[in-house]
Amino acid sequence: MVAGLGSTWWQYLLLFFAVAASWAGVPLVGTAALGAAGVAASQGKLDLAAVIVVSVIAGEAGGLGGYVIGRRWGRRLLDRPGRHQAGRRKMMERGESLYARWGWLAVFFTPAIVSGTAKMPPYRFAAWNLLDSLGWSVSVAASAYGVGRLATGHHTGHDVAILIVGLGAGVLVAVAAVRRHRRRRAGRLGVPVDGEPEDPS
Repeated sequence: MVAGLGSTWWQYLLLFFAVAASWAGVPLVGTAALGAAGVAASQGKLDLAAVIVVSVIAGEAGGLGGYVIGRRWGRRLLDRPGRHQAGRRKMMERGESLYARWGWLAVFFTPAIVSGTAKMPPYRFAAWNLLDSLGWSVSVAASAYGVGRLATGHHTGHDVAILIVGLGAGVLVAVAAVRRHRRRRAGRLGVPVDGEPEDPS
């Protein structure tokens, strides 16, 4: 049985800060925290739906925070002297290259601070960052929940279905990104995609 919010609120709070920090630019900590929360939910210690909701909100908040930092101080941070200056510039060059190739889909692959520094329109970033946060949260949390249930001997249809949903969400996001990239690239080259006729105009 899921523990009451009164005894677990601090775990949701830690999850929020870990995911927000990750989306603001701290690598890996968000995925680790969300995976652990998904496993905890599989053991009845947390609520899976609450874990996903907290993660989505935290991803959007952290992403917007990173975006604002990049938009206001990104170039100044890149030009700041120090031993990490070369690494910061390399990250930015990689991000700009992804934006040139993938357009708004680069939100899925680059830190939010890069989107801000690249001056992506705020409303567009907020919308796609929210979609990214939703897809990532469902994929990681549901997959971790399903694996946790199966690893402890629970093999009900419900448990398997949640695992499939988690894995499917990750695949769906990846497929949608690749298809959008193909269409964008084909549009630049004037090549029809997936059997669609080329616009004569």
